[in-house]
Amino acid sequence: MKLVVFGASGRIGTELVRQGVAAGHAITAVVREGSSLQVALPELRLVAARAGVTGALADVVTADVMDPHAIAPILEGHDAVLSVLGPRPSGASSVLTDGAHSILQAMDESGVRRFLVVSVAGIHSTGDDPFTKYVVKPILQRILRESFADARRMEELVVASELDWTIVCPPRLTNGAAKGKFRSNTEGTVRGGFSMTRADVATYLLNAVDNAGLIRQTVVISN
Repeated sequence: MKLVVFGASGRIGTELVRQGVAAGHAITAVVREGSSLQVALPELRLVAARAGVTGALADVVTADVMDPHAIAPILEGHDAVLSVLGPRPSGASSVLTDGAHSILQAMDESGVRRFLVVSVAGIHSTGDDPFTKYVVKPILQRILRESFADARRMEELVVASELDWTIVCPPRLTNGAAKGKFRSNTEGTVRGGFSMTRADVATYLLNAVDNAGLIRQTVVISN
């Protein structure tokens, strides 16, 4: 497939690009001005060669995700858009919301319908055990008040759209090696799911792209 990745310079984005190339997808990695892909193109070619993949595999594009008219032409001709945007160093509290608003507008302009976006499991509590729901989550809500509010607003925007969206909500992210397995729930949270590797989040996203059962679903995932 031809996939666009926003947030490609981040740690989940890097895994998405690397794993996507290894799986034979054509990846357009979008980075903002002043950022660069954390994995070098020669390394990607080596990854592809080891996987027995040939052809055009990755293209790096510099663009402002907050400008829908600038990114709409980038999306044209692609099968899906994946957004793994995260908070910026400035501490801006509306990155997810503003990014989703821009991407959704650009997708309407370009005609691409499949959209996968990463949110956070912490804003969901259906199915939590009592300790997590009434002790752990309220503490997290206070500590991460602004980022959680941003994630909620982003999810509301995506759900209200007419696109074929999937919202993927992992718990605390780690940089450990991929475990190669995960649990998921579209009806609530994953009990005991307190952390997940970024590599496994990337794997889940790539597997979910062509999963029709996940269209217009919010899914909580964990290792």
